[in-house]
Amino acid sequence: MQRLAFKMKLNPGQKDVYIKRHKELWPELKKILKDSGVSEYSIFLDEETHTLFAFQKVSGQGGSQELSNNPIVKKWWAFMADIMETNPDNSPISHPLEEVFYMK
Repeated sequence: MQRLAFKMKLNPGQKDVYIKRHKELWPELKKILKDSGVSEYSIFLDEETHTLFAFQKVSGQGGSQELSNNPIVKKWWAFMADIMETNPDNSPISHPLEEVFYMK
């Protein structure tokens, strides 16, 4: 099991919309994530900087970042593009973070 972390950026004033959309996460998207090996996925918000911090526990080498060709993932990105910083393909601009400490 590996732990992955990355950060993204939420547009100012979009916290409530972001939370609502994730509370209503599409079942088919959740299944894709689980099937790809993501067993845990948390996202935290730093409201001062609008930075989203995401953490995943993943079996295998993948994670959600490896699902860019999936049509449901692409549809989710398009759905979220109006409230986040995105790349031209609507994927969230995301920056991987290096783990520098872990306590078990």
